[in-house]
Amino acid sequence: MSHPAPPSTPGSPAGPETAAGRAAREQEHDHGRRWWTLATLGLAQLMVVLDATIVNIALPSAQADLGFDNADRQWVVTAYALAFGGLLLLGGRLADMFGRRRTLLIGLAGFALASALGGAATGFGTLVAARALQGVFGALLAPSALSLLTITFSDPKERGKAFGIFGAIAGAGAAIGLLLGGVLTEYLSWRWCLYVNVPIALVAGLGALRFVRPVPPAGNVHLDIPGVVTAVLGLGGLVYAFARAETDGWADPTTLVLIAVSVVLLVAFVLLQRRVAHPLLPLRVVLDRRRGGAYLAIALAAIGMFAVFLFLTYYFQQTKGYSPLRSGVAFLPFVAGIITSSTVIVPRLLPRIGPRFLITTGQLLGVAGLLYLWRLESDSGYAAHVLPALFVMGLGMGLIFASCFNTATSGTQPSDAGVASALVNTGQQVGGALGTALLNTIATTATTAYLASHAQSPSVVAEAAVAGETRAFLVSAGVFALGAVVSLVVLPNGPNPVPQRGAQVPAGH
Repeated sequence: MSHPAPPSTPGSPAGPETAAGRAAREQEHDHGRRWWTLATLGLAQLMVVLDATIVNIALPSAQADLGFDNADRQWVVTAYALAFGGLLLLGGRLADMFGRRRTLLIGLAGFALASALGGAATGFGTLVAARALQGVFGALLAPSALSLLTITFSDPKERGKAFGIFGAIAGAGAAIGLLLGGVLTEYLSWRWCLYVNVPIALVAGLGALRFVRPVPPAGNVHLDIPGVVTAVLGLGGLVYAFARAETDGWADPTTLVLIAVSVVLLVAFVLLQRRVAHPLLPLRVVLDRRRGGAYLAIALAAIGMFAVFLFLTYYFQQTKGYSPLRSGVAFLPFVAGIITSSTVIVPRLLPRIGPRFLITTGQLLGVAGLLYLWRLESDSGYAAHVLPALFVMGLGMGLIFASCFNTATSGTQPSDAGVASALVNTGQQVGGALGTALLNTIATTATTAYLASHAQSPSVVAEAAVAGETRAFLVSAGVFALGAVVSLVVLPNGPNPVPQRGAQVPAGH
């Protein structure tokens, strides 16, 4: 007959060891769960960033298949940028109000459905509507993912690693989009540049259900309707104005009116936020020097970074005769540079020295890489003249993105995490739209001037295109130099404030 083991006394070894072992197992489980949460949120962020560039590669094939003209082609890109950029602040506030995991799941489901609709499109109108819907759900998804990352990682060492990985995804996603778009278009169909989001969203959604803890809605958060209207119209109008400027020129009367009205709306938005009881964007979020400096830095970096993607793609395909796939592969040194600096350098240095030195150094590396590209000629070799510049640019972007994502969300109140996260994506989106429009105008002007001063021939046409592209690289270098000055002046010395433990998601929710 068996006898039950005697109960352990409080002083016996079994009791304390069992409790300590249980605590250690729970801590290890929570540690592993946090990193699976990061993988889930990183996958969601990658999907959003991919769609800023992956469709660009597929556009010629989609145009030939659906039969729309060149004048309409820009809307496939603009519809996404317009909805995404215009609705980000609203998406961030909705995440605060309704719970970030819930809005993350809604964003993933909506993005997948919109992507499936776009992939199955049989006409131009359906494709553009699907791209706009992608932007709508992306504006809900992106701030939800970043704010969940903010409240999941509160330990400074873990936070540095997590934001380094997340920043690498955010910075390298556009280059990966060019590569993936080239692969899918060349070997499958342009439709798979949209369909590919469905399995990505499905995996991310399952990961969110399994690993991301439910987050209760933030308390005392209400929707500021006048703020929503002025912010959505102001930001959306600005993005649309920049898109028009790219095709119709900066002197176009409609473009000028749109810019003026958008600026007035955004000024009205700021004035409203100072007076309403529950602002859409509490000004304390942007008036903090660290966060404000990070928002400015990432917006200026986006201007220059998108110039690299845009004009090097032209250079690879039009001047060097690369296929879309080879063009995408050519950007891999940029991805390698971002991964190196954001996952190796930033996690080690940001908790010790803070963002000022790292972001400024990243801006200066951007200057160096762009000045190297400024020396490109039509017969320049890839290994000697492009690869080093791309790797240096990637190193700089990794320092900027990882540091800015971490800094822009440090020290925020739990009720502000969503909108603070939305502002990071807003800066990146608006900066990219402005950079694409402004630098495309500068490049076109330089190319036209070159052609006007030289006798026409195939070699002169090629040289004229390179003259426009290198002019854009030079101006972009100036933008990065401005960013370095702004970072030095605005960002304070010292490490970021340690997030409050209370901001971390409690285990019981």
